[in-house]
Amino acid sequence: MIFGQVVIGPPGSGKTTYCKAMQEFMKGLGRNVEIINMDPGNDSLPYKCIVDVSDLITVNDAMSYMKLGPNGGLVYCMEYLEKNIDWLIDQIKHLPDKHFVLFDCPGQIEFYTHHQSINNIFQTLTKSKRISLCAVYLVDSHYCTDPCQFISVLIASLGAMLRIELPHINVLSKVDIIEKQASLLFNLDFFTEVLDLKKLLDYVPSDPFIAKYKKLNNCLAGMIEDYSLVSFLALHVEDRYSMLRVMKAADKACGYLFGSEDERTIDKLFSHAMAAEFDYEKIASLQEKYVCNSTKPISEDDL
Repeated sequence: MIFGQVVIGPPGSGKTTYCKAMQEFMKGLGRNVEIINMDPGNDSLPYKCIVDVSDLITVNDAMSYMKLGPNGGLVYCMEYLEKNIDWLIDQIKHLPDKHFVLFDCPGQIEFYTHHQSINNIFQTLTKSKRISLCAVYLVDSHYCTDPCQFISVLIASLGAMLRIELPHINVLSKVDIIEKQASLLFNLDFFTEVLDLKKLLDYVPSDPFIAKYKKLNNCLAGMIEDYSLVSFLALHVEDRYSMLRVMKAADKACGYLFGSEDERTIDKLFSHAMAAEFDYEKIASLQEKYVCNSTKPISEDDL
């Protein structure tokens, strides 16, 4: 059995950076891990990949021969890969059991909201019964600084969970620069645990265009909150603890139970640490390191 993460998310969310960092992190723990580039428009890879979809088709080829624009060319490439899925299966069928694979996917959001090719590709792979996958959905954490954008992120994350049809975890990436443009209204755990969203709606701008959708935003927030549909893990790729937390969540989602002796020792230490933590303490170190403390974020007690 081969195990893997399908790394998805909107453009600029850090998917390629995540794949490179996670590969190095896993290799440091003694794992056999490879990367597969699923983006035919990514012609500048910072890592060595075992399979590159650009060897089959590129966006430039699709644009040139089919007279398409960049987005249409990428859609054509994914549909072409779907029709030629045997090519991808042949590329990975030689991998030995217990190998781990990271699929670096394209960033066009339509692939995770309403287009079917990405879902069909990975459903075909999982039905081969030799590969077990989970989806890791990355979102740039700076969206937490804007109430409307964060609600949009929640809906997009939920749409991806339903469309991709794989065990799924959501990740707020680049948490080290989360307040580069604006301060958080609440502590970081408010956004990772997706707590009382209706309190967040109190900070929606009073612009008439936005205000007329207040009832819709209230309904969406209530649905997500009532059913605990979406939550996030915070990630900074240079923070080993946050990388370990995301890796273990993905391992659990895809059913990976193996590892080197060093990794099993880390697992025991990590499990004991997790058992002793409260919800806020899980991300307290990230809060202290990367969220500005000069202006105290609004807590629930302040409301």
